[in-house]
Amino acid sequence: MLNILIYPKCSTCQNALKWFKEHEIPVKVRHIIEEKLNVQEIKALHQASNLPIKKFFNTSGIKYRELELRDKVPHMTDDGCYDLLATDGMLVKRPLVYDGKNRVTVGFKPEIYEDVWLTKEND
Repeated sequence: MLNILIYPKCSTCQNALKWFKEHEIPVKVRHIIEEKLNVQEIKALHQASNLPIKKFFNTSGIKYRELELRDKVPHMTDDGCYDLLATDGMLVKRPLVYDGKNRVTVGFKPEIYEDVWLTKEND
């Protein structure tokens, strides 16, 4: 089963949940604020994703702007980013979907979901 980290009031998260429902793909929902990621989880997801760590930040979020992270994140180490992301679920880009193996998507784009969660569904 896929895991999806969401913030319930996030319309993008709701669109992702709707997409999974329409494609009859079961997901286990995790509220990113009530049950935030720990450092080890963030590190594992980052490494499995092959994405730059910057992609894991909710760059449009209030918290990101308040902490002035736009100028700080590019100069931080990956470990520093893991530590920071683990402090507050609102810093994490969502929805964040993973299969517990090697597939991870950050954000919601139907074409990426189709490629990752449909074509490789039986891997």
